[in-house]
Amino acid sequence: MKRLAIYLFYDSKCIVDDYIPVKLKALKEHVDTIFVVSNSTLNSEEKNKLKAFSDFYFERKNVGFDVWAYKDALDQIGQKQLDEFDEVILLNYTFFGPIYPFSEMFNWSEKNDVDFWGVSDHKEMTPNPFTGAGTLERHIQSHFIAIRRKMFTSADFLNYWQEMPMISSYIDSILNHESRFTSYFSNKGYTFDVYCNSETYTSDYPLFIEINETIKRRCPIVKRRPFFHDPIWIDKNAIDLRYTLEYISSNTDYNVDLILSNLLRTAKPKDLATNLDLLKIFDSNGEVDLRADLKVAVIAHVYYPDMIMEMMAYIENIPCNYDLFITTATYEAKAKIENQLNSITSHFLNLDVRVVEENRGRDISSLFITCNDVVLNNDYDYICRLHSKKSPQNNINQSEHFKKQMFDNLVLNRAYTSKLINFLDCNPRVGFLAPSMVHIGYPTLGHAWFTNYEGSKKLADELDIHVPFDEISPFAAYGTMFWFRPKSLIRLFTNSWHWADFNAEPNHKDSSLSHIVERLMIYAVHESGFLAYNVMSSEMAEKNYCKLEYKSQRLLKNCFNGDVQEQIHNLQAFNSKGISFNSWLRVTVNLAKSLILNHAPWLSGYLKRPYRWLLKIYKKMRTV
Repeated sequence: MKRLAIYLFYDSKCIVDDYIPVKLKALKEHVDTIFVVSNSTLNSEEKNKLKAFSDFYFERKNVGFDVWAYKDALDQIGQKQLDEFDEVILLNYTFFGPIYPFSEMFNWSEKNDVDFWGVSDHKEMTPNPFTGAGTLERHIQSHFIAIRRKMFTSADFLNYWQEMPMISSYIDSILNHESRFTSYFSNKGYTFDVYCNSETYTSDYPLFIEINETIKRRCPIVKRRPFFHDPIWIDKNAIDLRYTLEYISSNTDYNVDLILSNLLRTAKPKDLATNLDLLKIFDSNGEVDLRADLKVAVIAHVYYPDMIMEMMAYIENIPCNYDLFITTATYEAKAKIENQLNSITSHFLNLDVRVVEENRGRDISSLFITCNDVVLNNDYDYICRLHSKKSPQNNINQSEHFKKQMFDNLVLNRAYTSKLINFLDCNPRVGFLAPSMVHIGYPTLGHAWFTNYEGSKKLADELDIHVPFDEISPFAAYGTMFWFRPKSLIRLFTNSWHWADFNAEPNHKDSSLSHIVERLMIYAVHESGFLAYNVMSSEMAEKNYCKLEYKSQRLLKNCFNGDVQEQIHNLQAFNSKGISFNSWLRVTVNLAKSLILNHAPWLSGYLKRPYRWLLKIYKKMRTV
């Protein structure tokens, strides 16, 4: 069968990630001609990545979404050339693959005498979730639709595209093309089939909701969207995306790094961390062996020299030789630190105590300016960043907990620390490990940007960090203690920082450069192509989970039910400015339903009939 594939590419940053050429190369084994249409304007380097595995390349303005890209590509090719093929495939950049060889799917398709077919479909839904009324027809999903000669040479096919309205939104593309294409042609007598058929699954959207089951049944593609979709929706549907990647890695030949490379650049880090469960919990029993040639450094800022012995008790839990670099504020403090270190036995190989040039920016400036050479001019595998922490602005319990949250989750004991280092050593894609957000004793949850968001955006632009920002709270190393691979923070260490950029003491406050850099580190890590994880000891995890669950229960008890997604929607609607009447009415009705069902369920039977009557009147009014 002679096939033509029209492949749509788009990327907001005009970057062609490696998963695209891999997909095109595999596709080329089964199609005669690949026509790439790009809705992004690419430089020659990125363009060549697409041209290497395609026969024609067509670049257009990003108007009309995928629908008009296909329409323009079909016009460019022309009916005369289309007539030379037996099958035309419309597909795009929104999925990874092939997870399994495309040959399995194409062999299946050749045994089916149909007019068009697809990889996957969506079941019929009533009401239509995009309009709130009517029915969303069952449809082949537009990321891969194959059309055979009888259909693409017909007047029906020509009319479909000639009558296509301009597409101005994602919903437009769904309503005018994706959800319409299948019913439009099947109603005209054209037959179709689906490789990953929704009728054999329980959910409406198997490729998303039952992603792991579709992979087990050898579906050759994985959608990108689940990984960067709203984590609350992922949680509500109990979709296990960490398992998705683990299964692909263990049971297929597909390189999971192709997925991660794209997601690190395009997904919000906190959303990605939540959807992939990027938290590692290590117990504190049983030390693991580390390789003998490991090169480790500790860079510690000791503003309070009286804490050096307490810090060394933790640092000595690193179960291998290490170099120790210490920064401090004065020469007097330097002498005190050196005297105390000379009085103890330790296993650091080299000691270097430095006095910062200016007492500005505390632990941030001392790392990126005073110790810049340690990171850039050495070949350390991993570096542990610590600093003396007292938090005098908080009460004693809060400050002690914050300190333990940092040190216990990074260097608790030899067994724990050996497992942490071994995790880094076994996972070269992981570049940064930090304790999770401190919340016991601190009002951080949902508000951890504080006044640092705008400053962080500005600095990110200056540093060419284009990873999308999380809107609620940043994925950050709160407290600025962490383990890292030097390459993961290369953007921050190669920047030309100046002491005058940092606030002088005692003006160490929110929106200062130090607080901004604290929140920006993981975004720099992702931009450099490395994953960031939170790490916790099993003991600290027990404490944090108990407090988190209780706080969540107390908060949700004051809502109308425990459906987090619904309550977030309701609260956001009431908190938003300029809410439309329809939105206000929908939220009010939902709140009333929740109130009645939870507090006066006996009323529901009496209210059903008048509710349905009012609903009919409302729908009629909307159509007027």
